[in-house]
Parts: sequence; structure tokens; C-alpha cells
Amino acid sequence: MITIAIDGPSAAGKSTVAKGVAKKLGYTYVDTGAMYRCVTLYALKKGVNCQDDEKVASLLKDIKIDLLVNGDVLLNGEDVTKEIRTQEVVANVSFIAANKYVRLHLVEEQRKMALNKSVVMDGRDIGTYVLPNADVKIFQVASVKTRAERRYLENLQRGINLTKEEIEKDLERRDYIDSHREFAPLRKADDAISLDTSSLTIEESIDAIIKIILEKVGDINE
Repeated sequence: MITIAIDGPSAAGKSTVAKGVAKKLGYTYVDTGAMYRCVTLYALKKGVNCQDDEKVASLLKDIKIDLLVNGDVLLNGEDVTKEIRTQEVVANVSFIAANKYVRLHLVEEQRKMALNKSVVMDGRDIGTYVLPNADVKIFQVASVKTRAERRYLENLQRGINLTKEEIEKDLERRDYIDSHREFAPLRKADDAISLDTSSLTIEESIDAIIKIILEKVGDINE
């Protein structure tokens, strides 16, 4: 079994690239960000303050998350693939991700997913905490302006009206929260390989990561 960990800041294109890498290699893709968004969405629907760690933690026993092969996300059996991408969820997910109880709970689930099959997993702390012994670790970055541009175009497709300046400020805010949280903060693992995708297309980014994987592990069909 081969494990690929891809970490990096919000809107760096990790999920899109990780999906592409997994598809080309025939591995299972695990979208950890979607799992945190599910908890965020559930808390919001229950009227719970996402910054109240204890109350959010009390909800975990009632949450069941399923990540389907086609990329759809189910929350307690309901398809929430689009709903977890709304601006309200995006604005609050960093608080949920900083919740120690939530992270411990979801990390256990994520580790189980990587036990018996080759996976590509992306997030903020995959290489440093979730899968510290991953075969390949990538730290994928892009400039704030590039990330804001990408998120702006995504929002247009979803009908979300935010200016690039608003998005840029929100990304900087999320970067600060993610990198300064007490438990498993966003940081590059010592043995991770940095990849700046600011000037790369999605396909170029996928190819660059596959090249790194081939150089690191050789046989990708184990």
C-alpha cells in the first residue's frame, strides 16, 4: 500500500490536484477538508457556535460522513456535496478544524481509510500528523493572489458574489488561523517536498506530483 500526503493552505488547489493524481494512479482519494466542512455544516444547522469547542464536540456522536468514489459527500445519508462549499461553511470551517476534539475524532477515521489501500489524502496536517509515515509528502502552495483568483472563479460558477479583495482577506485570515492553531497546525513536514503551483495549470500540477511520486517510490502499483 502506498500513501500520498498533500498539505497546503486554503485554495491552493490541493483537492482538485489530489483527485487528479488519485484517478491517474488508481488510488483512493480522501478529501479530509470535506469531512471538516461536514462537521461545520452540521453545527451551523444545529445553531451551535463553531467557536464553542465543547458544544461542537458533543455533536460528533451524531455525525456520519461518507466520501463516495464519485466525489460526492454524504452527511448522515444526505448528499451535501454542494452545501459544504457555501460561503457560510467556508467562513467557519477553520474554527472547526482548530477544535482538538474534532481533529482527534476525524483523524482516527482518516487513518482507518489508509490502512488497507493506497490513498491520496489532502489537508492541512496530513504529512505532519495524520499520516506521519506517508510514503510521499507534498506541501502544495500558491501565492495569495493566485489562490484568490482561483477561488473567485470557483465562486462565480457557484453563484457566490465576493470580490477578489474580500476573498484575499479571508484567505489571509484562514492562513493565520490554520498556522497558529494549538493542535496540529498547518506547516510543512520536514521530509515534505514543496510544490508552488502559482504558474502551473491543474494538469501540470498533477503531472509534477506524479513525477515526484515516481522518483520517491518507483513502483506505483503496489
